[in-house]
Amino acid sequence: MLQGEGTAGRQQGMDPARSAVLLAVREALHNLSTSEDGGHILSTLGALKRYLQGAENPALPGEQEEFARMHFSAVLRCLVGRLSSGWLGLLPDGQLEDLWASFFLEGPADQAFLVLMESIEGAAGPSFHLMKVAQLLARFLNTGRMAAVMEGQCRPPAEPAFPLLQETLLTKVVGLPDHLGNRLQRENLEAFLPQNYFPLLGEEIMRALQAVVDSLRGGWDCSVSFLSRVLGKACVHGRQKEILGVLVPRLTALSEGSCLWQRVCWRLVESVPDRAMEALLTGLVEVAAGPEVLSRLLGNLVVKSRKARFVMTRKILFLQHRHSTPTLQSLLGYLAMDSQRRPLLVQVLRELLETWGSSSAVRHTPLPQQRYVSTALLICLVHLGEAELQDSRDELLASLMAGVKNRLDSSLPAVRRLGMIVAEVASARIHPEGPRLRFQYEEDELSRELLALAAPLPVADSPAEAEASDDELVPYDMSGDQELKSGKAPAYVRDCVEALTSSEDWERWEAALRALEGLILRSPAAVREVSVELAKVLLHLEEKTSVVGFEGLRQRALVAVVVTDPAPVAEYLTSQFYAVNFSLRQRMDILDVLTLAAQELSRPGRLPKAPQCGSPSPGSQPSSTPAPAWRAVVEERIRNKTRRFSQGSARRGPDARPNEFNLVAGYFFFPLLRHFDRPLVTFDLLGEDQLVLGRLVHTLGALMYLAVNTTVAVAMGKALLEFVWTLRFHGDAYVRRGLLSAVSSVLLSVPAERLLADLPDELLEARSWLADVAEQDPDEDCRLLAVRALLLLEKLRHTLVPPAPP
Repeated sequence: MLQGEGTAGRQQGMDPARSAVLLAVREALHNLSTSEDGGHILSTLGALKRYLQGAENPALPGEQEEFARMHFSAVLRCLVGRLSSGWLGLLPDGQLEDLWASFFLEGPADQAFLVLMESIEGAAGPSFHLMKVAQLLARFLNTGRMAAVMEGQCRPPAEPAFPLLQETLLTKVVGLPDHLGNRLQRENLEAFLPQNYFPLLGEEIMRALQAVVDSLRGGWDCSVSFLSRVLGKACVHGRQKEILGVLVPRLTALSEGSCLWQRVCWRLVESVPDRAMEALLTGLVEVAAGPEVLSRLLGNLVVKSRKARFVMTRKILFLQHRHSTPTLQSLLGYLAMDSQRRPLLVQVLRELLETWGSSSAVRHTPLPQQRYVSTALLICLVHLGEAELQDSRDELLASLMAGVKNRLDSSLPAVRRLGMIVAEVASARIHPEGPRLRFQYEEDELSRELLALAAPLPVADSPAEAEASDDELVPYDMSGDQELKSGKAPAYVRDCVEALTSSEDWERWEAALRALEGLILRSPAAVREVSVELAKVLLHLEEKTSVVGFEGLRQRALVAVVVTDPAPVAEYLTSQFYAVNFSLRQRMDILDVLTLAAQELSRPGRLPKAPQCGSPSPGSQPSSTPAPAWRAVVEERIRNKTRRFSQGSARRGPDARPNEFNLVAGYFFFPLLRHFDRPLVTFDLLGEDQLVLGRLVHTLGALMYLAVNTTVAVAMGKALLEFVWTLRFHGDAYVRRGLLSAVSSVLLSVPAERLLADLPDELLEARSWLADVAEQDPDEDCRLLAVRALLLLEKLRHTLVPPAPP
């Protein structure tokens, strides 16, 4: 059979309406493709427009349906193919362009959208054709046609749907900003920018949802599956803020008084694919204004969907820590608002307490995440009643007590404070009739915020009554009162030692303690005679009365003794650090005193002391101690009266004085390294006493830094790097911070040429370790310190080996 005969035969067996449409479209496409006559083209387009809905002289409904189903896309492709400046100029005043655009703006929206996107993606590069199609697509969006695209996918199809077509539509709708940005580049239009497009897409989804609700009220079946997929895919692309910022407020208002809108919202979220559920729920929890809104929008989604339950009760709470406190309150409040969801809240509390109390989590979890888990835990406790907590009391208390122990053992003050706050609140809620846990901790913004989360609502009448009753009391004026002191402060150092060791007169004891620092500074020769004995007294001194500032007075006196007679006193203190029968507090006091004394000895511009040795020199008499003071006054007067041509050397004078710490640095430093790996009966640095180990590491780093350019700095640096290398994998973040600071101290204090000459292997090993810490350490401060040390290493390398010129 010939081709022509076959075509004729098929047309004879075709429905007359379909045959008429086919012949009309064929003739029109031929005319549009070949004619250069503007009037002819205008009449051809007018004849085709009869087949569009809403035309002035419409064709029969069956013919319109046939045209839309079988021929509309071909017509659009033909129109796009003829697009050029010359073709549009065949008629004046833009008549042809308006009629050409009307086919895209008034015909079936899904086909028009796909043809426009197809034309833009197929363009070779920037051109008149590309810009005209892009401008038409912008008009398409601004006239609400995207809502028509999505609305068409919500209605039941007249024929079996093509999944590939819907998937293509989904990709083009959500990926439009990317496609247009790639093709138009610098010529991109404002409508296609993501920050503009996705809010518009949110508005179009709302219009499509309104059409769905209207159809449901009219008794017509509809589906929101396509809208759910669009919403989920947009969230996966990271556009939750833009699209949900439009949808959530509108849906919140519409669902408040309408059960139908609530059901539509629930179905909209339930139909989101699992792969997009996390992105959607994370955005919803952040945008929703409170648990009531979440409950209206989600319903019991966490009960119905395993993926949603995992995201809401595991992923957001345990695997993320970027959400704000109001977000956590919305999420956990949502779980608490319905009886079917409350068992999930109890389960969340159990898992939060278990995680909070885990020793591994305390050591390896970043501090912001620990704060996040603590906040979520306290919010859970607020929402749960005594009856719900009663069923799991033993399990919850066991987790709580284990967590308190692990946190109080931490060397980080913030971790210990979190343990104290949560323990106080949780113990009171879980076991209200039992003994209350009470801790002493420093209040800060975080502690006040956590306590505010767990505080019960105040009784309305009580505060007002108490406040009124307090206003009636007039405060007594005590501004003229004076503290009575019957004791007299000792005038000599030995008298102070006697008063502190044997006096039963507590006022004299206090007066001696307050006067001691000044006496030490005024009588260095007398102090050297009893320096070690005085240091021993002060180290073991206990507060016998309520002396204001006792710890500060004791510490300053000890520092003054060390500064006055550094070598023997430092030798005594370092020997006592590893001695038995000392408390952890005393050991940390030793470290603090050594650091402060070294800082004072290394301070530039200190007035020179008498010879630093164990016994006083023969010529040093008490009467000669005021000499440096008046000598300084005389020298200052001479300097002011003398006319000099250059003052450079006078200005550099203080900096040129020898570092007094230089001669005694070894007494401070090396004894502290001797026995750190030997456990004692009451002291185990490598075991449970990691807080003291952290303080030791920080002290060694400080001493290394203060020994800059001293003769013993190289030996100190080598010993310190070996010490660091031994402990580099320690599990406590505070210890690791000290180790990293110590490495930086070595790099800053040891001369660069000596570092590379004497410690090349140590530096190479340290560089590799620092790089690993900077990338993988769970503690943010450790990562930052490692980066700083690496920068110092790089600067050191460039200093000695300058880069080759390009």
